[in-house]
Amino acid sequence: MSKKSKTENIKEEEKSMASETVNETNETEILEEVSLEEKLTNEIAQEKDKFLRLFAEFENYKKRTARERLDLIETAGSSVMLSILPVLDDFERALSHIEEDKEAEELRKGVVLIYQKLLTALGQKGLKEMESKGKDFDPDFHQALTEIEAPSKKMKGKVVDVIEKGYFIGDKILRHARVVVGK
Repeated sequence: MSKKSKTENIKEEEKSMASETVNETNETEILEEVSLEEKLTNEIAQEKDKFLRLFAEFENYKKRTARERLDLIETAGSSVMLSILPVLDDFERALSHIEEDKEAEELRKGVVLIYQKLLTALGQKGLKEMESKGKDFDPDFHQALTEIEAPSKKMKGKVVDVIEKGYFIGDKILRHARVVVGK
C-alpha cells in the first residue's frame, strides 16, 4: 500500500471513530435528556405528593382545633353549670318546705318565680333535668345510694325515690342522679 492510501485509511478510520464518538455523545446526551426529564418528572411528583399531604394535614389541623374550641367552650359552660347545681338543689328543698307553711304564700310565690327564672336561664344554655323516678335503674345514669323493699312488685329494680336530681348538658351527663332503688 502506498503512503497516500495509508493516510487515507487512517483519516477514514479517524472520521468513522469521530462519527461513532459523535453518535455516542448524541446518544448519551439524549439519554441524559431523557433521564433528566424523568428525574424532573419524579421530583415534581414527589413535591406534589408532599404538598397534598401538607395540605391535608393542615385541613385536619383546622378541623381538630375547631372541635377542641367547641369542646373547651362546652366544658367551660359545664363547669359553671356544675357549680350552680347545688343552688338549684337548695331552691328545690326550700320550695318543698315552703309548701307546708300556709302563712308564707307570698314568699313561696317569689321563690317559685326566681326558681323558674333560674331553670329557664340554665335550660337555654343546654341544661336538662334527668327523669329518674319510676324508671329502671341504670348505672350509666344513676348512682344508687341505698336499696329498700319495693312498695310493689312492679318497682323491683326501679328507682323508688330521687335524693338528688341528675342533669344533662346537651347529650352529656353533667351529674348522675342519686337515687333509692327498690329490691
